[in-house]
Amino acid sequence: MEFRKHLIGKEENVRAALTKLNSLGSDAILFVIDDREKLVGSLTDGDIRRGFIKGLDFNNLLTEFIQPNPVYIERDKYSVKDFHEYKVRNYKIIPILNDDHQIIDILNFRLQRSLLPVDALIMAGGEGRRLRPFTEKTPKPLLKVGDKPIIEHNIERLRLYGVRNVYISVKYLGQQLVDYFGDGSAYGINIRYIWEDEPLGTIGAVSLIDELPHATLLVMNSDLLTNIDFEDFYLTHLEKGSDMTVAAVPYQVKVPYAVLETQDHEVLSFIEKPTYTYYSNGGIYLIEKGLVSWIPKNKHYNATDLMQEVIGKKKRLTNYPLLGYWLDIGRHEDFEKAQADIKHINL
Repeated sequence: MEFRKHLIGKEENVRAALTKLNSLGSDAILFVIDDREKLVGSLTDGDIRRGFIKGLDFNNLLTEFIQPNPVYIERDKYSVKDFHEYKVRNYKIIPILNDDHQIIDILNFRLQRSLLPVDALIMAGGEGRRLRPFTEKTPKPLLKVGDKPIIEHNIERLRLYGVRNVYISVKYLGQQLVDYFGDGSAYGINIRYIWEDEPLGTIGAVSLIDELPHATLLVMNSDLLTNIDFEDFYLTHLEKGSDMTVAAVPYQVKVPYAVLETQDHEVLSFIEKPTYTYYSNGGIYLIEKGLVSWIPKNKHYNATDLMQEVIGKKKRLTNYPLLGYWLDIGRHEDFEKAQADIKHINL
């Protein structure tokens, strides 16, 4: 397991610690463990240097050099809000502990931006008819943008934010997706497939998920190219106390003439060539588990149907303005734009 390269036993000597730290490059931090693999402290080059300045040498115990109270995360007992604070305080790598205070993983902010307690469903069953002939033998999610399929960009971004449990709904040429991603272990995640016998709309496949380990489900279309900040999306969902949050893409309308405000034919004011900003559905949603039972089983049901129910039943539906990059790859011109944009955007 990759995280074990950051572990060192407290009985090891300083020379062994320096050798390990040197091999870690920019990720140079060790977590010192006892014989039961419980966390004892952390150790960096700086800790050893400061120890030498104080008069310690290679004969001293490793535990005399360590930071005895390092920051750590307890599995299933953390707050995503804390991660932002860790990043502000410039923490780079934080150990994740189980109930026995043993290290079971690490959070490396260079490789992973958060650890979101959500499950994800990627909708990938459509035929992509508007992109024919490209989609005649290849499902649209597997069409390459740059050097990898559209859907792979999304899976890697979910993993970047610590989402480990991913469902993919499949129908048209779905076996190709199964063959490509397998169980997800190559990506460090767990992938399960939801087969649609009939097209179930943009969110109907949620009804076929047997178990959701987390309280919140993220649903997104597979044909989106976006650098959305999933952590900020999730935190906004929490802060607003939302039952459902929809990512909203700004759309500007420029009016080339002066717009008049009138009443009974009297002009009260006017705006010269105004620009109005509207927000449209971006095809990415956060849904609390309690709403899943609202989605009818094996029936065509769209996300907009659920949004309408949330409004009608006086639950809380909020929007999240998506101010980064977003592109719905539905048409040939969109596909061409994606090929050009991928060279310049950071996903």
